Amino acid sequence: MISGAAKLAGVMGWPISHSKSPILHGYWLDHYHVDGAYIPMSVSPDSLGQAVDGLRALGFKGSNVTVPHKQAIMSYCDIIADDARMIGAVNTLVLAADGHITGSNTDHAGFIDNLRLSDPSWDPKSGTAVVLGAGGAARAVLYGLIRAGAPKIRVANRTLDRARALAEDFAPHVEVVAFSDTAEALADCALLVNTTSLGMMGQPPLDLRLDALPKSALVTDIVYAPLVTPLLAEAMKRGNRTVDGLGMLLHQAVPGFEAWFGVRPAVTQDLREIVLGTK
Repeated sequence: MISGAAKLAGVMGWPISHSKSPILHGYWLDHYHVDGAYIPMSVSPDSLGQAVDGLRALGFKGSNVTVPHKQAIMSYCDIIADDARMIGAVNTLVLAADGHITGSNTDHAGFIDNLRLSDPSWDPKSGTAVVLGAGGAARAVLYGLIRAGAPKIRVANRTLDRARALAEDFAPHVEVVAFSDTAEALADCALLVNTTSLGMMGQPPLDLRLDALPKSALVTDIVYAPLVTPLLAEAMKRGNRTVDGLGMLLHQAVPGFEAWFGVRPAVTQDLREIVLGTK
């Protein structure tokens, strides 16, 4: 139950009906007995400016931002956090009492927190990370790994120019590997990350031999539908530790919830099951 003093937040996207954010934030609101609401908002690209004005007019504490607005929303922010500038996208808005908007990107923190909490033995400084893909998700992963102290990062992408552009933006921490050479580049790998859509439901599987990958390496996939992708299944079969992508979605939501509602929520097994629809 909410009162007239309820704190309001939500998520803007186009479309928005597929978003799991209302489920997870709704769970936390109930669990922590917060007087607040989290609302899915279907916002067309042409209406983004009006929607931002609406957040201010209605006294919203903030909002998540999802596709296709993560880049366009930056022009409506009064302050853009360093993480959002480097990643090139905003996924979280926080509104001050005077209506000023700060835009940040929490995906990098969600990625690192998911690995650290899912596999406490993982040390980002333990060796080379190999990242597959060069899109927005890869940028968030690179930012997180660099901040966490990864000593060397290799990026492999089918379009070599995109990988080179990424390496230039994150120089001197990143080197480029031709996608055809990825299997060999795994020989000294301590962490393998798939940020591509390959392996996602409805997409072809990731075609990558893991023969050279050390058994000590951790393998993670930011895809969470299916929860166990072909890459993770193959890694498990050969004895590698694995972390699925659902935790990244859950952990990236923590900073926003805390900023809007004043409670730092926990990511639990119960929450995972609620979001997956298995409970």
